[in-house]
Amino acid sequence: MKKIITILSVSLVLGLSACDNRLNLQPTQSIDAETALLTEQDVESAIIGAYGQLGNGALYGTNMNLLSELQGAEGYITWRGTFASYREVYQKTTQAINTDVQRTWMNGYAAINTVNNVLESLDKVQDASKKAQLEGEARFVRGILYFELARYYGLPWGATADNSQPGVPIVLRATITAEQAAQTAARNTVAQVYAQAIDDLTKASTLLPDDNGTRADKYAALAFLSRVYLQQSDYAKALNAANQVIVSGQYRLNPSVTSAFRNRNTSESIFEIQQNDQNNAGTSNDGLTTLYASLPVNGVNIGRGDIQINTSFVTSYDSTDARRTELLYIGYKGVNRYYTGKYTDFGANIPVIRLAEMMLVRAECNLRLNSTVGATPAADLNAIRQRAGIAPIAAPTIQNVLTERVKELAFEGLRIHDIKRTKGKTGDLNWNDPKLVLPIPKREVDANNLLVQNPGY
Repeated sequence: MKKIITILSVSLVLGLSACDNRLNLQPTQSIDAETALLTEQDVESAIIGAYGQLGNGALYGTNMNLLSELQGAEGYITWRGTFASYREVYQKTTQAINTDVQRTWMNGYAAINTVNNVLESLDKVQDASKKAQLEGEARFVRGILYFELARYYGLPWGATADNSQPGVPIVLRATITAEQAAQTAARNTVAQVYAQAIDDLTKASTLLPDDNGTRADKYAALAFLSRVYLQQSDYAKALNAANQVIVSGQYRLNPSVTSAFRNRNTSESIFEIQQNDQNNAGTSNDGLTTLYASLPVNGVNIGRGDIQINTSFVTSYDSTDARRTELLYIGYKGVNRYYTGKYTDFGANIPVIRLAEMMLVRAECNLRLNSTVGATPAADLNAIRQRAGIAPIAAPTIQNVLTERVKELAFEGLRIHDIKRTKGKTGDLNWNDPKLVLPIPKREVDANNLLVQNPGY
């Protein structure tokens, strides 16, 4: 009888006990260990499957965005929903059994396992250019996920002098046998996880084509590299990567602040999650529109209205700022309750990284380095402000750029990460407070005695 190895989480990669009753479930996805990825088409299908995993509600379909916003909610948003797992994150009372903490970890490692399998099966691909492309896509997925997992489950970059604080386990081989599933591994340091993410994204940027349709390309890898370097406060490298994206000529700012969120794969979009009305992160209990929207349309209410925008944040925008007048609205859940207009359609694509962010990265880094690579900081900043319909700033400061970044990229999943990298605060919590780090899921710690839990859990 052929052995079926079901990849449910990193617990299987790192040695989850077979006697755990929680695993006695019928698998929703499985691969046959003797027949998986035997052909080029199998490898291609696996990569497409990895993109689908990225769009899952546990990853970029919801949680990679929402968890960051909830962790940095003070003075910004209010959680009014009924989901206990999100309420814990919002209130900074997260438990190690939190379901969203668990599913983000599990799905992150499941996607990593998918692309590890692709990387080990590239010998099935005969065409050299196709092989390079698939390797680049696999490394892109693995690189961005290790970056995200390190940011959520480890103390932030800079919390120790050498970043030796525990990050997450680095797994670079596929798990397709019972023997492999029985192996355990400890957490790598944050420095090691960042190094792995940089290595994967750097190689991806050299392997991927300039244009890969709606899938990751060279500039998507460079854009994420810019994010990684910015999180490390490595401004020279963040500037270089962002500038390469901007000067490539592949992208331009949309004419309106709403375009990126009302249309698919616009000229401003560098990487986005592909969705439609039939395949999306969710329409009732998951998905960004489900949780962010409070929109009455033709007598039908769209969204749960779980995330209310604080009035103080609304009024921080100029009264004529299009990001206020066109992307913030009063929803159906009560008078004077504001909501973001970035997510109003269950089947719409989800922008993950876009040109406006790269321009603000370039402006910030040029200011910090006293340089004008690609453009002056004023030119980059004011292009964003001009589109929003507000007055330019002739001689911007770093704080001007950081403030603009908050307003332009609000509700796009960067909130807590920017607080951490700028060594700021959310409420009374400092950037490096352990309460702003997610716990390692209890089921993982119980199954693997090499996994050390984060402080306070």
